[in-house]
Amino acid sequence: MKMNSKNFFLLVAIGFLSIACNSDDDEYTDVPIVFEKPSNFPEVMYDLNGYPLSKAGVELGKKLFYDGRLSSDGIISCGFCHIQDDAFTHHGHTFSHGVGEGIGTRNAPPVQNMAFQNNFMWDGATDDLNALSLIPISSPIEMDGNLNTIVAMLNSDAQYKSMFARAFPNKPIDTEHMLKALGQFMVTMVSSNSKFDKYRRNETGGNLTAVELEGYQLFNQKCASCHATDLFTDNTFRNNGLQPNPQIDDKGRFNVTQSETDKYKFKVPSMRNIEKTKPYMHDGRLFTLEAVLDHYASQVVDMPTLDPLLKQNGSTGIPLTAAEKTKIIAFLKTLTDEDFLTNPKFSEN
Repeated sequence: MKMNSKNFFLLVAIGFLSIACNSDDDEYTDVPIVFEKPSNFPEVMYDLNGYPLSKAGVELGKKLFYDGRLSSDGIISCGFCHIQDDAFTHHGHTFSHGVGEGIGTRNAPPVQNMAFQNNFMWDGATDDLNALSLIPISSPIEMDGNLNTIVAMLNSDAQYKSMFARAFPNKPIDTEHMLKALGQFMVTMVSSNSKFDKYRRNETGGNLTAVELEGYQLFNQKCASCHATDLFTDNTFRNNGLQPNPQIDDKGRFNVTQSETDKYKFKVPSMRNIEKTKPYMHDGRLFTLEAVLDHYASQVVDMPTLDPLLKQNGSTGIPLTAAEKTKIIAFLKTLTDEDFLTNPKFSEN
């Protein structure tokens, strides 16, 4: 759901609460969170009116995000595959690993700027951020969690009982509210303070070099049709001409829609913090930004659902010289947001 904002601020108000939340009947008043939309970002898509944010809800979501007890082995948490230093990706792993060293078939996408998106996972398996966590938690090769067991654990843990009472007063400790808390935490994970952002907002520290500016111009000419807005994704699904891996034959969006026109289409990823999120592509097959640009320049495979933007004038791919690749990569590195990568608000400890 898109929301309008005034002066680029989204004010989230919560009409409650002052409750007793532990055995000592200590008074606790929850604090609503004012969600600030970066002025250079597109509109928020998360329903902040229907699912308002609060300090207690976000704190609960953060604890759940890093709790291995949500998995069957008591070790694999959401944060295991989404590491803050690497923009919440599973750095260095082509395919992400789960319980019992289970290996999936896709590279873990970053968790950042989720409030500005309306579909999630490489194939768009859900359009509900509050439901997103259910997919890895219940996946037998990721966390393999049993929801009944998880809810029983939460209800038997004194700290969780107190935190749930603060975040969701007079509500049960159940799967619904666990997922809502995780959603609240992910909504707050906004990466918007890179060198590029400071350039766009005319802030101190935003002076791009000549090479970076040339790279930005080239990016706008050759890449921004898909990696659109300052979010650097248009939230669509596209076939970018990667040769399908015959051992896996991951058909991407087709797995969700069963539409022939969606075969081998995957969600366009954001370029934010791209310097930190290797390996690249849905299956992590490319390990450098140079390799990514080489793919688009000369390795795009023609197939029925290839994106039309990659097949122009009878040829495939995006013409790029060596010098242009160097400049584009210089620009992409201005999208690294060290504040986001080190912000204690998102850290486990």
